[in-house]
Amino acid sequence: MSPHQAAGHDSIDEQAANWFARNRNERDHSTREQFDTWHASPAHAQAYAEFEALWADLGQLEQINQPIALPVRPRRSNFALATAAAVLCAVFALNLGAPVALHQQQVSTLAQGGRTLLLPDGSTLNVNANTRLRLEFNAQQRDIYLDQGQLYIEVAANKEQPLVVHAGAARIKVVGTGFDVRRSSRQLVVSVAHGQVAFTPDAKSSTLLGAQQRATYDYAKSSLQEHPLGAEKVADWRSGHLSFRNRELGSLVDELDLYRPGVIQLAAGPLAAYKVSGNLDISDPLALVKALPALIPVKTVLQDNGTIRIEPR
Repeated sequence: MSPHQAAGHDSIDEQAANWFARNRNERDHSTREQFDTWHASPAHAQAYAEFEALWADLGQLEQINQPIALPVRPRRSNFALATAAAVLCAVFALNLGAPVALHQQQVSTLAQGGRTLLLPDGSTLNVNANTRLRLEFNAQQRDIYLDQGQLYIEVAANKEQPLVVHAGAARIKVVGTGFDVRRSSRQLVVSVAHGQVAFTPDAKSSTLLGAQQRATYDYAKSSLQEHPLGAEKVADWRSGHLSFRNRELGSLVDELDLYRPGVIQLAAGPLAAYKVSGNLDISDPLALVKALPALIPVKTVLQDNGTIRIEPR
């Protein structure tokens, strides 16, 4: 939850603490506007000024690993100041023991819709359909656990708190960049729009991806393939349409499964390597499946259980 979203739920002191922490990192224009709107309230401005003073007082304390008496200011209660100080210590990791979780959240989307979230660190997260993930941000690292599905994230740069996407045993680590991750039953695909991403799909392989690069990890083969792609191809699902050229059918079916889980089946054998080009409206992926026989030598067979099986023709 971003500080501006917290209004009405957190105390003014907690809101001030969250904004103070966020303002010490780089901010984009929209974040600055949100802060200015919040700060326009006299009560908010006073709380923020008091928190700045509290931080200055804490900066004078040398023995931070020993029990300390925090400065008390007259306007607010001891409880409010203690809450604000706790937020401050969590955000700036005063080395008082185990990392403190700054933000925890679970996100789950349905078949017909994704979500866009502004994260507390200033990052913007786009979540595709049928996706499950959870966020765990602490003072040392920002972790996203992708259980299934697809995300695109514009990462707010913070060298002291790198962001890591966990997809099973795989790790995708960044400081500040924009990239897409899709985790499905057959493949793990990482696509980079800008910046660099360290991708470690398993204990035996890793790669450093730059802008307009994609890496695909095949679970069955334990193989990693890299290839370039246009910037407009990274997370193009956000527009509601996918455009592809010479795409392997196996990879395409793997992605279609995100929108219609378990509905589309691909016969075993060489079919997975067939190349296909076309366009896809992600709201109606079955339209592409029905059109496949006109594009490549396959046939689609409707099964009794309602699934569609793609077979050689």
